Amino acid sequence: MVSTNNLKNGMTLLIEGKLQQIVDWNHHKPGKGGAVVRTKLKNVDSGKVVERTFRAGEDVEQAIVERTTVQYLYRDGDDFVLMDQDSFEQRMAPAEAIGEAADYLIEGDQLQIQVYDGRIVGVELPASKDLEITDTDPGHAGNTATSATKPATLETGKEIQVPLFIERGEKVKVDTRSGTYISRA
Repeated sequence: MVSTNNLKNGMTLLIEGKLQQIVDWNHHKPGKGGAVVRTKLKNVDSGKVVERTFRAGEDVEQAIVERTTVQYLYRDGDDFVLMDQDSFEQRMAPAEAIGEAADYLIEGDQLQIQVYDGRIVGVELPASKDLEITDTDPGHAGNTATSATKPATLETGKEIQVPLFIERGEKVKVDTRSGTYISRA
């Protein structure tokens, strides 16, 4: 159990039998009445975000989520094969558990997974990643002053918008949280 006064972003709670991850929280003291803690909680299974208010000092159940570093080996149908870096044990992870992180994974990548009760409930990627452009329209000289963009396909298959001067075969730095182009790598 953890007090609502000690909540932090990223903490995982077990509320009504469902895993909820704290996206945002705010301690609020109205002029009249007791203090409350307003939270935004993301359901780990469905991804749905809900707002919930707790009384300040109320106890909630914290889910103990284990973090492990694994290496992404390959994709087997809809599943991802991951290898534990310590024990070299391989495990299958369903696409639902990997989520949007799949758009940035290349064979051999290291990533952190969150495990609860033997199942993968989350994946943590670095904030940015260097990926190669495999397909885009040809670049045009002199198009560096405008902020015009064009679609480009990354080596993982994800399509992003890049500046007009980027060409096929170049490596670019991509923000893994928003899926946007940052710079050339």
